Order: sequence, then structure tokens, then C-alpha cells
Amino acid sequence: MFAQALERLPSEPLQIENSEYRERQMNLYSNLEHSDIFILPAPKEATHSNDVHYRYRTSSDFLYLTGWVEPEAVLVAKYDESMNKWLTILFVQPKNTLMEIWEGRRPGVQGALDQFPIDEAHSIEELNSKLNDYLGHSKRVLLRTGVIDEIDDAVTKAIQKRDRNRQHFGTGPISTVDPSPLLAELRLIKSSSEVSQMRYAAQVSSLAHELAMRLQQPNLNERHLQSIIEGFFTYANCSGWSYPSIVGCGENATILHYRANNAPCGDDEIVLIDAGSEYRGYAADITRSWPISGRFTDAQKELYNIVLESQKAAIEQCIVGNAYTAPHDAARRVLAQGLIDLGIINQSIEEALDMETGELKKWYMHNTSHWIGLDVHDVGVYKPDGSPRRLEAGMVLTIEPGLYFGAWRPDVDCPERYADIGIRIEDDVLITEDGPDVLTRDCPKEITELEAIIGQGI
Repeated sequence: MFAQALERLPSEPLQIENSEYRERQMNLYSNLEHSDIFILPAPKEATHSNDVHYRYRTSSDFLYLTGWVEPEAVLVAKYDESMNKWLTILFVQPKNTLMEIWEGRRPGVQGALDQFPIDEAHSIEELNSKLNDYLGHSKRVLLRTGVIDEIDDAVTKAIQKRDRNRQHFGTGPISTVDPSPLLAELRLIKSSSEVSQMRYAAQVSSLAHELAMRLQQPNLNERHLQSIIEGFFTYANCSGWSYPSIVGCGENATILHYRANNAPCGDDEIVLIDAGSEYRGYAADITRSWPISGRFTDAQKELYNIVLESQKAAIEQCIVGNAYTAPHDAARRVLAQGLIDLGIINQSIEEALDMETGELKKWYMHNTSHWIGLDVHDVGVYKPDGSPRRLEAGMVLTIEPGLYFGAWRPDVDCPERYADIGIRIEDDVLITEDGPDVLTRDCPKEITELEAIIGQGI
């Protein structure tokens, strides 16, 4: 089944080359002073229970700058005056035959030096001694605290240290700065090689959703659909999901971040699936909603068409120079007008759109977009100067309007005709000079497409 589907995927993109990682490092260093030291620790492994660990996933900043995926690693950058250049230094797990027998092979120090875009590599066991030396020759430390306590403590002690060298020569750090905002700005604009990774994740995710549509049968449980989608993620050589999948039938589709995924699906219900794969660290994010029966009822179709048209209007606003909020504004206007036309909202369009008193917020209560990249909710300030950021080529964002008519809600009077219908349609859109490029375009969303394939098999 999966093998047959896999034939529809294009070949996997090339790995991002070390030269690009070097360029990213240089872009970072160009924003630093020669007296700075940059320290980026990888997060520690998390324990599920006893000696069972969660699948390890390093930080996105670490992936962005090095491509290194192993735990117990620290990236350090410092300027070498004698060489007149920045040195990129990686501290890694040393080779250890016993540990490798139990947990898998390690690149080790030499593997890191041979295969990755760095100037020096050392055992993580040497970090303390070398870090103290590096800190003694710095003025400012760029470090996101709260990741590794031992590093935070070493930096704090170095700043607080009062010795003869500091008194005589003014050596040693005097302040710390969080480099996250700087890295976020660098990560916001995707390179062509990054886009290729994201496009593949989008293609895998699109096909996974289509498989769930095609393999849907009567008497399914939400977890059955989840297993089809997530199983194909892994089969297609992705590392798994980029966020926990949402699979909600009926009233569960009206819960924005529904997580249980364990309820039976009724033939008269809509299922909402929000699921995306992660490929080499890069995320996809797709939501599709469709009828379990394979045919939309009139009520379901009425709401679905409104959401679909609002999504198309929002995607049209994904052009260079537009405000980041333009897609959201366009989606809200179409949603409000659609609900007015159905008689669900008894206000004018402008009244319905009012953020305080408008009735649209009863049925649509979230934003239309977020950045996506190495994180599904990727980094990048939305209003850097207090006003919405302008869209630029290379940005990637989601477009995901929805309508949610939860009859279980005590805060609204839900129309009986639309009770427990939840619909969201989400795609990933790359901003280009030539207009929006929908990375997830292969995932069916037109009513005629959906009804033609639901339950029809491969």
C-alpha cells in the first residue's frame, strides 16, 4: 500500500551543503563584535520514564547553523585575532565503544571535524576547561540561558569574577545577550535548498492526507486515520511528525488543539485532520476536513465552501510587499460575509469584523497564519516595529482559516443545522517575486476532488 503511494513522490532533495552552513555562520558573525563569544548548547535528552528516552531532536538553531543532530553538543564561536577570522568550534560526544554498542555509532571528534562545517572539534568532556579560557578573553557572551545549567553557571561566574587580570587588563566578560532574535531574523528568509526540504515535507504530508482519505472505511476510529498518516511519514523517510497530529471527528473537530485522537467516527460527521511531517528538521503543516461518509451534506457543504473561498482569498494576499496581516484580513472578510449570507450572523460586515463586538469571533477565533520552517511555529517577529511586517520573497507561512460550530459550547447558541461541524483548511505558502507558491498544493481540497477519492482505495 505505502510502496505504491511512494512511487508518486519525487526523488528526495539533496542534503544542504556545508558551504551553506558556513554562509549562515558568517551571516551571524557579521553581526557580532570581535570581542564577543557565541555559545549555543544543544538541549539535553528528555526521559520518558526510567531509562527510556524520547526520540531526540536537537534545537532548530543548532540544525540551522551546523546540521549536527546528536545530543551532548555545544557550538562555540570566537574571533581569533592571530588568524583574523572567526573560529567555529564544536564540542561533541567522544567515541565510546561500550556506549556505541548499546546506543549506536557516534561521529566522535574526528567525524565532526571531517564531515561538518566547523574549524575545531573537541570532546564534550573538555568543554569546562576550554570554555573558561574562551570566556576570559571575551567581553560579551551571546547565550540563550536556561538550556544547560552548567554553562549558565560558568558564564555567571566568569562575569562575576574579580581577579588581577580583570583589574590590570580589563579581561573577562561583562554582559550576556540572548542571540535568539538575531538567529530568528536569519532563519525567517529561506534559501532555495531550505525550500527544497520543505517542499518534500509538504509533498509527503499531502500524500499522507490523501492516503487517509482513500483508505477511509466505515466504523473507523480517529486513531486509525492518525496511524495511516503518521505511518506514511516514517515510510517516506521523514523523521516523523513535526507536531502531534490532530484527528477529530464530529464535535472533536471543533476543538482547535484536540489531542486524544481516540473516538469513533460517525458516518454523518466531518473529520478534521491537522498533521504534517518533518523532513531533515523542516516542517510541513496541513489541515484537511472531509465527510466520513464520502459525501458532504448540504449544511457541511455550505460551511466548507465558505472556508475554502476564504482560504483562496487569503492565499491571493501572499505577495511581496503586503502586510503580514493581509491574508488574515482577507480570510476574515470572506468568512464574515459567508456567515451573514447564511443568516448565522445578524450584523453588517463591518460590525461582524469588529474584534470586540463582532460575531465572527464566535465561530472563528484564531489567526490565519504563522511562520513555518525548522519549527512548525517558526521564529520571526510579526510586528518588529509595532506594525505588521511586510512579506518578502523567501518567507513561508501557513494559511489556515476555519469555522467551528461546537454545540457543546455554553458560550454560544449554536445553530442546530451546523451543530458539531468543524472545518479548517490549511496550506503552506512560499512568498516569491512571482506570487504565492503553495507547497502543499498536491493535497486535495476541492469538494469534487474529495468526494471522488474518499474511501476509494489506492
